[in-house]
Amino acid sequence: MRTSLKILAALLVSNFSFAQDISKKIDSIINANYQKNPDVSISVGFVSNNVEYFTAYGNLSKDSQTKVDKNTLFEIASITKILTSNLIAQAVIENRIKLEDYIDNYIPKAYVLNKNLKNKIKISDLASHQSGLPDIDFAKLIEIDPQQPVSSITEETLTTIINNCTELKDYGKYRYSTIGYTLLGLILEKVYGKSYDKIIKSNIINPLKMTNTLTINFDVKNRVVGYNPDGGAQELFNWNITAPSGLIKSNASDMVKYLKAVLNNETAIGKAAMMTEEIFYKDEKRQLGLGTNIMKDEKNTLYQKSGDLMGQSSLICYNRAKNWGIIILINQRNSEIRNKLLNEIYNTILK
Repeated sequence: MRTSLKILAALLVSNFSFAQDISKKIDSIINANYQKNPDVSISVGFVSNNVEYFTAYGNLSKDSQTKVDKNTLFEIASITKILTSNLIAQAVIENRIKLEDYIDNYIPKAYVLNKNLKNKIKISDLASHQSGLPDIDFAKLIEIDPQQPVSSITEETLTTIINNCTELKDYGKYRYSTIGYTLLGLILEKVYGKSYDKIIKSNIINPLKMTNTLTINFDVKNRVVGYNPDGGAQELFNWNITAPSGLIKSNASDMVKYLKAVLNNETAIGKAAMMTEEIFYKDEKRQLGLGTNIMKDEKNTLYQKSGDLMGQSSLICYNRAKNWGIIILINQRNSEIRNKLLNEIYNTILK
C-alpha cells in the first residue's frame, strides 16, 4: 500500500511539474503577444491532467486601470454552439431525440416547412452546418444597428426566412449557419419543455458551478469592453432568440471547468462531448462533428471551436487523448491574434 501511495504521489508531482512547465511557456507567449498588442486584453485558461493554469494581460477597457483576470467576463461568441451541441447530445443520450430525426416535429408550429423541405433536414444536419437553409443577413443588420445587430432578430424574422424557403440549394454541403443553431435551441425547448436559458443552466452551468457564466443578465463589474477591428468600443450583445448560436458570456475560470468536464469520460457532459466529436461532415477542407471542428495531424486529434462577435474573439481547443484543453478570450474582434496564439502554443509546446 505504501509503495502504491509513493507511486501515486510521484505521478501527481510529475503531472504538476509538467503542467507548471507548460504554463510558464504559455505565459511567455501570451506576454509577448500583449507587448505587441497592448490595447488588446486577453485571458487564457489551460488544463492538463486536471491541473489548471491561468494567465491574463490588459485592462477591462482602454479607459480602465482594472486588470483582467481569470474571472473577467468576456463574450464566448460562437463557442456557445459547442455548449448547444453538447445539450443536443445529452438529449440523445436521454432518449429524448435521435440525431437522425427530421426537424419537422420538433420546431414550433409557427414554422411551416415547404413541401420540398419536409422530412429532409435532420437534427444532425443543423448541428453540422449542412442543412441548406438560408441564413441571416448580418451585413444588413450591422448597417441598421452596428452595436446590437442581432437585436432586431425575432421569431417573426426567423419564421419569415424559414417559411419562405422553397429549396435547399446546398443541402449536404458545409455552410456556417446561425439559423441552424437557433433552431437547435428551439428543438431543445420543445423536448425539455422549458427555455434554453433554463436548460443550459440546469444541464451545464449549475452542475459545473460555472457561477460566472451568464445568459440573460450579464450586468457585472468585472467585464471587458469589446472593441471592433478599428478600435471602436463595442457593446456586449443582448440576449435574444439567437442565444443558442452565440450569446453566452463567461470567463476563463468557468470555461476550464467546462473543459475538465468534457475531458472526463465519466461525466454526462464528457459522454455527450464524445458524441459531438464523431465525424458528421467531411470534405477536402474540413471535418466536422456536432458544432466541433476536428483537426488531425500525424500525432494528434484536436477538437476546436472559435468565436467572433463585433467586439470580441474566442477559441476553445482540446486533445482528449493527451488530456489537455485551452480557452483563449480577447476583447477585440481579431481572429488573427487568436489563431496565431493557438498555433504558436500548439506547435511550440503541445504538439
